[in-house]
Amino acid sequence: MHTSAKLTACALALALSSTAAMAAEATADMKDANGNPAGTVTMQDSNEGVLFQIELTGLAPGWHGFHVHQTGDCGDGFKAAGDHYAPEGQSHGLLADGGAHAGDLPNVYADENGEVRAHVTGARLSVDGEIGAMLDSDGSAIIVHENPDSYGADAGAGGRVACGVIE
Repeated sequence: MHTSAKLTACALALALSSTAAMAAEATADMKDANGNPAGTVTMQDSNEGVLFQIELTGLAPGWHGFHVHQTGDCGDGFKAAGDHYAPEGQSHGLLADGGAHAGDLPNVYADENGEVRAHVTGARLSVDGEIGAMLDSDGSAIIVHENPDSYGADAGAGGRVACGVIE
């Protein structure tokens, strides 16, 4: 490889690594209803929205609704987190005509040990960008529900079993 080609390759690699390093990131330390640690959700802006890296523990085995809620507050039995995050007013459900709430995300599956390890993308979200910013003036929270989301107009996901404020 010629010296100029090597320099070009090095410059390209440096540009790509610095672009990746500039992507906004956030974390939510999850707690169960008793205040016990329930894992971590790490979020990073990507070209496709927000990439959620999910590591949860202590859940009942099976499918669980996984959503971004409108307020960064896990008080009052997680009710202080409010409704699903919907900054553009869409209807609920990934199968809704016209698109879902920004905070509607795919269900996650807890294995027989109650652990979840998953990556999902929220296409209508950003960590702190112009559209769907989770770190807006009142913040946002991640909520895990006891049942799976129906993806329809009625979530049907049941109670809130874990919560974490996005920071």
